Amino acid sequence: MRRALLVGIGALWVATGVAIFIDPRTFYDHTPGLALMGPFSVHFIRDVGLALLAAGLVTAIGARRGHRELCLAGVSWPVFHALFHIQIWWHRGFPLDGIAAFDVGAVIAPAFVAAALAWQIGLGTSATRMGTTG
Repeated sequence: MRRALLVGIGALWVATGVAIFIDPRTFYDHTPGLALMGPFSVHFIRDVGLALLAAGLVTAIGARRGHRELCLAGVSWPVFHALFHIQIWWHRGFPLDGIAAFDVGAVIAPAFVAAALAWQIGLGTSATRMGTTG
């Protein structure tokens, strides 16, 4: 069940990354608070889309294979991105508004749920899979 959920989160990140890359203007126009971060930049937004796509692929592949280290590598960018959003939220004084709700639901919670699931994937079997003994 954990692996399936992690594959699902990875697939959601892939789909979101593709959508962001294909239509960055819609992403910019409809993401709460994004316009407060600065003017529209197609290059920057597509970079974010590609980072999310890559994170999703690595996460989903790692979960499907039951490979903990690959899962952890996959969730690393979303977790750092979530930490950045928490820092922005802190800087805004932790208001409970639509921007915060979006950040928690779409960025922060999925990243930390995925990290917790990734940490649990293949526990006790990583060293064996990697060809080492301990």
